[in-house]
Amino acid sequence: MARRSKQEDTQAENLDTTDEDASSGGGSTYLVPGLERGLRILAEFSAREPVLGAPELSRRIGIPRTTTFRLLQTLESLGFLERVNGDRNFRLGVAVLRLGFEYVNSLELTDFGTPILERLRDATGLSTHLLIRDQRDVVFVAKAQSHEPMFSSVKVHVGTRLPAHATVHGHVLMGDLSLAALKALYPEGQLEKYTERTPATVDELYERVQECAALGYGLSEASFERGISVVTAPVRDHSGAIVAAVAATVPRSDIGADDEKSQLVETMCAAAVELSMRLNYRASPDDPTVALAARRMPA
Repeated sequence: MARRSKQEDTQAENLDTTDEDASSGGGSTYLVPGLERGLRILAEFSAREPVLGAPELSRRIGIPRTTTFRLLQTLESLGFLERVNGDRNFRLGVAVLRLGFEYVNSLELTDFGTPILERLRDATGLSTHLLIRDQRDVVFVAKAQSHEPMFSSVKVHVGTRLPAHATVHGHVLMGDLSLAALKALYPEGQLEKYTERTPATVDELYERVQECAALGYGLSEASFERGISVVTAPVRDHSGAIVAAVAATVPRSDIGADDEKSQLVETMCAAAVELSMRLNYRASPDDPTVALAARRMPA
């Protein structure tokens, strides 16, 4: 095979660098354009939009349809995408799920959290969950399904995503964000409404977040989904930052009498603090979650 001239090598190198700069908006020249575009395509799929076609993806990513289709075929061949009914539309494939489970299984958080969730389920009879925040979503990363028939009707799967701003889980997980950080996360003027109780603006969202932070937990009675109530408590790491939340789901529009609520809140906070301590959190005396947990935890 004929060797390329030095001039041809230089032209090819310049072309590659130009392509990388164009794809990354002038960022690092170490980015690989094809890989970046393929990952951006995968990121466009969501629970709200599980099926997408090449024309729509091409418009969103800002690349030609022919390039988009080649990328889709490549992702399909690797199992990251699959066709819907043999059509030109696609949905996420099993390879994405496999990576997701590998990520979840690699988390120290789930290793420590799973037995705590199971004990919490056994103590309350309720389905219990461990959640993290991924930007504007909350993600369920572990669960312990209730054994009680009347409480096992609600089945939330590992990997389920919910909008952080519209759920009490999100309000708890954003408990250490400033108003400026929330405005950077939600630059739009009006937040998407899911129910009449969804915060309409970032300022209103910040009020909800601060309320949960002051209480040390979050409680929602049918505010996001009809017939479902939840109690959520924050989990902190060694630095004191909120890294997760422990939650219990009650398949009713209300949790019950005040003493029943108080007992469940204290039990949830005790579980959250136990997990926090396993992550080397040094409990602060003015932490309201710790104060509530102390009523349930042995001296």
